[in-house]
Amino acid sequence: MSNVWPLLDYLSWRETCSSLQLFLQIAGKYRLAHSPWLNHSWNATFYVTPRGLTSSMIPDGPGIEIYFDFHDHQVCGLSGDGRKAHFALRPTTVAAFHADFLKLVSVLGGTPTFNGQPNEVPFPIPFIEDHRDRPYNSEAVHRLHQALLAIDSVFQSFRSSFLGKSSPVQLFWGSFDMAVTRFSGRRAPLHPGGIPTLPDHVTHEAYDREMSSAGFWLGGGGIDYPAFYAYAYPEPRGFRGASVLPETAFWHTILSEFILPYETVQSASDPEAVLMKFLVSTYEATADLGKWDREVLDCVQGQRGQARVHDAMRSRSVALSNDVKVKREDSESKGRYLIVVDGVAAEMTYSRVGHGMIIIDQTDVPRILRGQKIGERLVRQAVEDARREGISIVPLCPFAKAQFGRHLDWQDVVAKS
Repeated sequence: MSNVWPLLDYLSWRETCSSLQLFLQIAGKYRLAHSPWLNHSWNATFYVTPRGLTSSMIPDGPGIEIYFDFHDHQVCGLSGDGRKAHFALRPTTVAAFHADFLKLVSVLGGTPTFNGQPNEVPFPIPFIEDHRDRPYNSEAVHRLHQALLAIDSVFQSFRSSFLGKSSPVQLFWGSFDMAVTRFSGRRAPLHPGGIPTLPDHVTHEAYDREMSSAGFWLGGGGIDYPAFYAYAYPEPRGFRGASVLPETAFWHTILSEFILPYETVQSASDPEAVLMKFLVSTYEATADLGKWDREVLDCVQGQRGQARVHDAMRSRSVALSNDVKVKREDSESKGRYLIVVDGVAAEMTYSRVGHGMIIIDQTDVPRILRGQKIGERLVRQAVEDARREGISIVPLCPFAKAQFGRHLDWQDVVAKS
């Protein structure tokens, strides 16, 4: 799939963005009201399609699908008995859009009943009472759709390298962001709630399991530009100070999540690779610091038309990983440990502090080598060398730090604070 990464200027189209969010909330609330509850509100979201966004089938009447067409700029509906209906996306009021949507659902044979109050927006006005004129910039919406197509492709690839519970790649109409979330399988502490215009019981259910979530946000609410984000719940100790990629990613103290500006990805020579680094590094920080069972949860990224190798077959290569030769490249200030398997390299870098200490600052194991304990083998070699040379180690890298936490017999080389 060839992706297009268009320029997105949130400030120039934020009023249209606000319009679109409220329009999607109306359609999303219809889906929510007529679908069985699915964990984490997954029964209410939208999904990216080649033409826009779809609700998927809603079990109302003969079966109804609502989709937003960002090529012809229409809201369209299909029913299981063959009926079709649509109306134009255009400058209008929320109340007028709401009335048009009720007519569309009725024509399709559905029941147009749902909650009429917006969520997760400042100063919410009931849909039927919102008569303020709203703009609709079709060119800006088309650019947004191009970006969503490109982002969805990368998110789908990222999702394929995880065997545990994982969300679909989906757009939430409340906060108006597209997200993909991984779960450790363990229960999480009760979320404190308090999100404006979002009932606490919904928040409690949404965050009832340990998670690592990443997504794309169009802007607003603390940042005036589109950006990718990543957060963990509950937040493991040391997460805010974790080393994540690329270097332009940063911790946002108000939002309490890592942020990577969309512009960094869009302007890169390889946007997909830059975004993947952000997704992988933030997940690894969560999983390593949170002591997730990555040997069980992680897998090689999915390949097109090729089934994943069964764990029983993979275990053979795991047994061989301890026999793999580890190379070391060392200088007065920096160094690295390197393992090459079938031409694919995994490395762990470190910095020297004088003659008696090294700081492990980064471990990078390509997805195709994961699940074979290659990373552990790199750290183990550093431990063996430290003992032989009489030096100490500071495991700054989250992965290395997690390995030292699992191996109490390595504590003799850890630098004393």
